[in-house]
Amino acid sequence: MVAEHVADQITQPKTAQTASGKERHAASLSRTPLDEPVTDWNRQHLLDVDTFSKDEILRVLSTASAMAEVLDRSVARTPALRGVTIFNLFYEASTRTRSSFELAGKILGADVINVSGSGSSVEKGESLVETLNTLSAVGADAVVMRHHASGAPWLAARTIDGHVINAGDGQHAHPTQALLDAYILLQEFGDLSGRKVVIVGDILHSRVARSNLWSLTTLGAEVTLVAPRPLLPSALASGAAEREHPLSLPPVRVESDLDQAIVGADAVMTLRIQNERLRGKLLPSSAEFARRYQLTQERMELAAPDAIVMHPGPMNEGVEIAVDVAHSPQSRIEAQVSAGLAIRMAVLFLLIRGSA
Repeated sequence: MVAEHVADQITQPKTAQTASGKERHAASLSRTPLDEPVTDWNRQHLLDVDTFSKDEILRVLSTASAMAEVLDRSVARTPALRGVTIFNLFYEASTRTRSSFELAGKILGADVINVSGSGSSVEKGESLVETLNTLSAVGADAVVMRHHASGAPWLAARTIDGHVINAGDGQHAHPTQALLDAYILLQEFGDLSGRKVVIVGDILHSRVARSNLWSLTTLGAEVTLVAPRPLLPSALASGAAEREHPLSLPPVRVESDLDQAIVGADAVMTLRIQNERLRGKLLPSSAEFARRYQLTQERMELAAPDAIVMHPGPMNEGVEIAVDVAHSPQSRIEAQVSAGLAIRMAVLFLLIRGSA
């Protein structure tokens, strides 16, 4: 599929409130039937999107559009991954990601087994490598993994023969969240070249923000990060965003003033403060943070007329985002949750069938 046309094909027909410019992007998707071999995909794992090309990102998103059609059927089931065994190995709590991966595997016909840190041999001292070897020995074709330690999925990829999908590792990466965010943005705008995306909140601890930096800049968006200095990675806080540094982040703009950064923005993504990862860092009070960084309707009026609001969840309404903004017509937060299922179906399908 020609990459430059994929964004058009992802875009869905819009309602009357949609600008005519977006409607020009709406087109029917020419899809490969799910029972045909996948010949244009050769990645075994999804660990992050930092090494993905634009073509690869768009391939995932176009496949997700095909999966969305499956979900629209009266019986949303397909045998595309019949005979495949997928383990969801979650060492951290999760609602949206874990449930959508479980449902994605089942809709595709796979056998899905959930394993958590609590209630498993991990509580008896079993190491991650031992757990992975056990899953491999009992026939895991793929392991969907969330872990508190950054880099754990890379260890898993070196340990087992099957496929590893990173469902969030420490403060490092959350690739499927970044892919579903890109999916929403392409549905909305058709093309991200030159589009201004503002990400505001706890950047330092956000694996979502890191993965989004890679996917959005690869697709041509201009990304601005907004946070108080203690919630920025040190290299960004010291003004090193434009040059190479240990975090190896793509070039981004960094602002401390949300009112300035949001002017003309096409999309604003808010992030919660991750109190569970702060470890004694000095931060403004919740009231002070809300005063300076909460996304309010007044601030949204500074953005572009057709700007949208996003949040990876869970939300702390009244802190990083005002209640009326979270549930406004501009909000795409529920759409993000819905898109997660199609994206995770696409990822499982491409990784497993692409190597079949």
